[in-house]
Amino acid sequence: MNNFWNNISRYPRFFISSVIGLILIILAPFKNLFKIKKFRIFLIFIFLLFISFLFVILRKMVGL
Repeated sequence: MNNFWNNISRYPRFFISSVIGLILIILAPFKNLFKIKKFRIFLIFIFLLFISFLFVILRKMVGL
């Protein structure tokens, strides 16, 4: 029974490390594009646009 709870306690750590690995793999191409100067401005603009859309959506959901 002790072995069972030991395995159960390992699942959150495995989940967190898997999610962090997935995020790093997804962001790797953007990191490479960020090294090129003409794409840097484009990526910053896309990031700011994403943050502003997220802000507007959250304000509409809250009702402000």
